[in-house]
Amino acid sequence: MKSLFPQESFPDSYDSLEKIFNNTYNGIAILTLDGDWIKVNDSMCDMLGYPKKELYNMKIENIIFRDDLGVHAVKYERLMQGKIDRYRVMQRYFHKDGSVIWFLISVSLITAVNGKPSQMIWQFADITSRKLNQDKLKLMLRVVREQNERLSSFAGIVTHNLRSHSGNLTTIRGFIEEEFPWLKDNENFNLLSNAIETLEETVSHLTEVAKIKLVDAKELETLNLYDYVEKAIYNVAAIARNTKTTIINDVDDSLYIKGIPAYIDSIILNFLTNAIKYRSDDRQPQIELTSSIENDYIVFKIADNGMGIDLEKYGDKLFQLYKTFHTNRDSIGLGLFITKNHIESMGGRVEVTSEVNVGTEFSIFFKMAKKDSATSASAESKIIIS
Repeated sequence: MKSLFPQESFPDSYDSLEKIFNNTYNGIAILTLDGDWIKVNDSMCDMLGYPKKELYNMKIENIIFRDDLGVHAVKYERLMQGKIDRYRVMQRYFHKDGSVIWFLISVSLITAVNGKPSQMIWQFADITSRKLNQDKLKLMLRVVREQNERLSSFAGIVTHNLRSHSGNLTTIRGFIEEEFPWLKDNENFNLLSNAIETLEETVSHLTEVAKIKLVDAKELETLNLYDYVEKAIYNVAAIARNTKTTIINDVDDSLYIKGIPAYIDSIILNFLTNAIKYRSDDRQPQIELTSSIENDYIVFKIADNGMGIDLEKYGDKLFQLYKTFHTNRDSIGLGLFITKNHIESMGGRVEVTSEVNVGTEFSIFFKMAKKDSATSASAESKIIIS
């Protein structure tokens, strides 16, 4: 095999040049203008798994991935026309063991004494790992997009169906009221009526709740925190009564926050139901709701005396999608993920402290809104359901 570095031309440098050529990390190959091997370095052989003698006796197209045979064509033509000095392409090759290797190949010309191109030098960099990671990322992004599309479609279907059902319930309630007017004074019928109204309101907010996005400041409304807390307490009254849970509302009724009504409803309700769901069997459940001001935020705290969370074990996964930390059969790890995103979408944040078998306290930071006059009820209310 003819040497790229004739010893008679520079005898003192020959060994050094050969060592540099063979020991460089990337693969280097000298090819004819027709693409036949002339010389390869040791790294090239290591990358492809072939010894030099075997590689020299092979046509290069025999180890190129079929779909990549023509990737050089356009750029090679421009190179030969003198329009570019070098070019780079990505091309797949078969290793001797049958596996596929991705190479980033840099191509340039070697000119003869007369200045005309005589050979090509190709430099090979193995980018297989990088390419596989890129492909995995693209696949994941495609899956996420498809899942988002499915979720959007699902939300639309659910909203439509629930609206139909809630409309039917409202109509039926109207018929019953007309046929049995005395039911208006029946406590259970009034509870049913309130439940239907709450369902209608939930359906109207479903589309907004399903969309997790950064909310423009102009979309945020000025809301009384106490009123929303009272509303959430009312919505969990039945389950609180059944579990003998005490809910203490010490939220200041003069505090106003900036938020989206549907998001605030969902956030408070989710934390309340979680506090009841993860109650301890060793003591009577109690939930205390408080508020304070910290810089430009209203801090709404929900403290319970329930099972608690091992934050050393689960702290970094607490708000991740589909992560659960207790054995409740109905736990799917979705509520906290959505809740955290809703809080952050309105410019807030959430913090948590917890101790196993002692209890948990969530601190939700809402953007503070100023209100000149407050028309809410008393600043302190205590609900005991037994």
